[in-house]
Amino acid sequence: MAQLVPLPEVERLSSTVIRILGGNPGKFTLQGTNTYLVGRGPRRILIDTGEGKPTWCARLESVLSEEKATVHQALLTHWHHDHVNGVPDLLRICPQVQVFKSGPGEGQSEILDGQVFRVDGVTLMASHTPGHTTDHMVFIHEEEDAMFTGDNVLGHGTAVFEDLKVYLSSLHRMRDRVSGRGYPGHGAVIEKASARISEYIQHRQQREDEVLRILRSGTVAVSKGEALPERDPLKGWTPLELVKEIYRDVPESLHLPASHGVLQVLMKLEEEGQTVHDSETGTWRLGGKAAL
Repeated sequence: MAQLVPLPEVERLSSTVIRILGGNPGKFTLQGTNTYLVGRGPRRILIDTGEGKPTWCARLESVLSEEKATVHQALLTHWHHDHVNGVPDLLRICPQVQVFKSGPGEGQSEILDGQVFRVDGVTLMASHTPGHTTDHMVFIHEEEDAMFTGDNVLGHGTAVFEDLKVYLSSLHRMRDRVSGRGYPGHGAVIEKASARISEYIQHRQQREDEVLRILRSGTVAVSKGEALPERDPLKGWTPLELVKEIYRDVPESLHLPASHGVLQVLMKLEEEGQTVHDSETGTWRLGGKAAL
């Protein structure tokens, strides 16, 4: 948190995009969930609704009053509570709003891949990009050649995901869609979305390479200039043991969350025939393809 750039609670980011923070800063939400009021004129689109904090509701009301506008449509990037729990407040403020979501809830409308939403000054195209969650959507701002990236790509650090292989596929699809900004679900504006997405893909490949290297040799290549102790690669490793090798400079309190990401790497490699899982011991070792 100490490394995060402070963000204003409300900030105009372009002629058609205003960011309103969700009032919920934290370890996983960074400066807070970003919600975006998009468009010009009396009818606007809102992307995400925060988690229902009274401060967010008050800020939204104030911005709408200043802009002499109402929310015509709300687009939800995915189901996580810090993006959807503000919907009841939005419905109270703007009773006529139409709420859209992939896999909609009661009273909501479906978002289809490729669906287009328009208000004055803005054309948004929806793209289904699962990985962080199965229902995850991003939105292309055609006039700005920009993308609202949801939680697939953040303004600081890396994102968590439910399925690594699916997530990587979505990142590859997202990378070449725009040449301009990324407006993330958390964190500061990304000035070059395609470059940040490429960094994400490279980072995931680096983690996969590290896991395979440890499974092959029983050691990370070097640590502070010295080779680490070797271990019999046939013995197998638990995800947490791998984390302790890969994330040696990361506080131990973060090892358990990191192990979920390592487990996703192992599962992807298993699907590709590169690792084998021993369900009795909970350990993983190299499979046929990786051992060749």
